[in-house]
Amino acid sequence: MKLHLVPASTGLQWVKLGVKTFFRQPLAMSGLFFMFMAAVSVISLVPVLGTAISLALVPAATLGLMAASQEAFNGRFPMPSLLISGFRAGPAKTRNMLILGAMYAAGLMLVLGVSAVFGTDVSPPAEMPEGDVSPEMVRDLFANQGLWAAMVLYLPLLMAFWHAPALVHWHGVSPLKSLFFSLLACWSNKGAMLVYFFGWVGVFMLVGLFMSLLATLLGGSQALNLILYPMVLFMASMFHTSIYFSVRDSFMAEDGTALPDSTSGDNA
Repeated sequence: MKLHLVPASTGLQWVKLGVKTFFRQPLAMSGLFFMFMAAVSVISLVPVLGTAISLALVPAATLGLMAASQEAFNGRFPMPSLLISGFRAGPAKTRNMLILGAMYAAGLMLVLGVSAVFGTDVSPPAEMPEGDVSPEMVRDLFANQGLWAAMVLYLPLLMAFWHAPALVHWHGVSPLKSLFFSLLACWSNKGAMLVYFFGWVGVFMLVGLFMSLLATLLGGSQALNLILYPMVLFMASMFHTSIYFSVRDSFMAEDGTALPDSTSGDNA
């Protein structure tokens, strides 16, 4: 396994493949994402250690969603058991996945701690009718130094853990080395990653515009809420489905051939 450099346009291909693969198994993919979020939310309610444990499970759950995306892309139904794929590959890989999870939890807790240190106190927002957002609320949010500190610190953390679960599980890389290779892969393919990011920003903006127009037509009725929450779930699931393709195409076999299911070998 070695790093595979891809053109910037591949980022848009990852977005398209994520959307297309999601719609092959929309209920299964959204159901798995909901199960992941529900499990993390319940575990986080455990006193003292709940939050840390739920964060430590994120890399393994991300790997499970990647495995589900792989199954859906290949025309197979992703089973719920795929969510725990990271803990079913033998003691060594299970231990490495747990170590990776502990590192992620520690890193994110550090980011949140620094954010709290740099954060500024803001006055309670004035009451707005129907939960509207006031300009003052937006101004205070972007003026908060803690927010910017968290964003600056979280970006390298996100890059380090983007490929790491797949490297640990599918390629047998140690947790520490997986973080280094993930950072290197994200930076080397930064053009594709930027196109991928802005591609999803565009998708979310289009969906947001559609929901705004729908809200205007429905006049803010309860029917909108029945559409809004499933839509948010579908969009989040769709995004997580696309992560698999960004990971898959960033590495190739040692002989220089593309790994199985690479975008270079299909016309999806």
